[in-house]
Amino acid sequence: MTVHARAAGAGDLGRSSPAELAEIVVRGGRIVDETGERRADVRVRNGVIVEVGESLAPESAATIVLDASGCVVAPGLVDVHTHLREPGMEEAETIESGSRAAVRGGYTAVVAMPNTDPAIDNVGTARYVLEQGRRAVCDVHTAAAITVGRLGEHLAPIGELYDIGVRIFTDDGTCLGDSQVMRRALEYATAFPGAVIAQHAEDPALVKGGHMHEGAWSARLGIGGRPSEAEALIVHRDIVLARMTGGVVHFQHLSAAESVDIVRVAKLAGRRVTAEATPHHFTLTDECCASYDPVFKVNPPLRTADDIAAIKRGLADGTIDVIATDHAPHPAEAKDRPFDEAPSGMLGLETALALTLTELVEPGVITLQRALALLSWNPARIAGLAETHGGPVAEGRPANLCIFDPSHAWEVDALALASRATNTPYHGRKLTGKVRHTIVLGEAVVIDGEVTR
Repeated sequence: MTVHARAAGAGDLGRSSPAELAEIVVRGGRIVDETGERRADVRVRNGVIVEVGESLAPESAATIVLDASGCVVAPGLVDVHTHLREPGMEEAETIESGSRAAVRGGYTAVVAMPNTDPAIDNVGTARYVLEQGRRAVCDVHTAAAITVGRLGEHLAPIGELYDIGVRIFTDDGTCLGDSQVMRRALEYATAFPGAVIAQHAEDPALVKGGHMHEGAWSARLGIGGRPSEAEALIVHRDIVLARMTGGVVHFQHLSAAESVDIVRVAKLAGRRVTAEATPHHFTLTDECCASYDPVFKVNPPLRTADDIAAIKRGLADGTIDVIATDHAPHPAEAKDRPFDEAPSGMLGLETALALTLTELVEPGVITLQRALALLSWNPARIAGLAETHGGPVAEGRPANLCIFDPSHAWEVDALALASRATNTPYHGRKLTGKVRHTIVLGEAVVIDGEVTR
């Protein structure tokens, strides 16, 4: 099912200053945020929400009026787990192209992962990403590696990185398997308010040589497996280490039922732990790998229907705090290889909201407000972005908004996505829920589904 990539255009995306922005009036929508739900229009001026009320009229001929009839007006979505591939892997994605995918998916802020080339493990590389992000369409922040080179041996300069605004530290793409190094990271991070140590939880020894979930399908297909116990072991270990050190641990892309159960018990015991799940881990099973199509290869791997059910329960009852995309673009030539040789990862930014609405909200697994908590204000808090993103749609708040039609039916077309890559497992899948407009810091960067610059 692999779809080949087409080149994405690059342009000057220097962001306008608030003084240059036109007034925006969002009319006819239903506001849903952490405070509840109501029908109201929203007026935006100079990057700020200045009025929320009924029947708001344009104040000048230059006012941009955005039709929100039949739409939900929500705080912008925030992704704490995006692979933008820059620096070093620009053939797959750039900060610019990834930000375009983000705003089309309703995201106003993303946190870039540090498994780039070179790794984001020092102030210079982190500053490069942040500087490139200033010219992006959405608000781009960066995580940094916990260890130098993501090698799991020596701590990166966490304090220096924190001083320039980094709040999430992760060796994502590989698990920090050394318990002593993880202990030191958790201890050190306690000195920096809001700093979070995030873990890609897969015991390295148990997943060595594995390419999909270890189970009936891996045995049938003759593909090396990655057992769910590899995830559960690290989740349990790191919760113990967090208790021991007083640190905060965030688990990335939980995929296994046992892991969800462990986190649930830890939260009930008052442990300082948060967790995320991805759309592909609540929509796809390991049976998808029967096609041998590497578009379904991801780490942690797609698991069983029972694991999907556990992830959904965790999303519904508060065990899992965040839906994160793990947006992981790859060029076609990398994915068009034998399953055991192809890299792991799939696109996610432009389909996450629709998958959440289609697979969780429509069937009644979670409410719309809970879905937005998972996609917007919860991740904003974990990433330290709550002052500007994810807050209530209210006067005085920064104007970061996602306006989407929850009933719009559409079919995913890999070639129509904004990413440079096309490795989506959802090509041809029919979904419900589509972003109509996205406002980032007072600028309408998406109007009627199209990026405006």
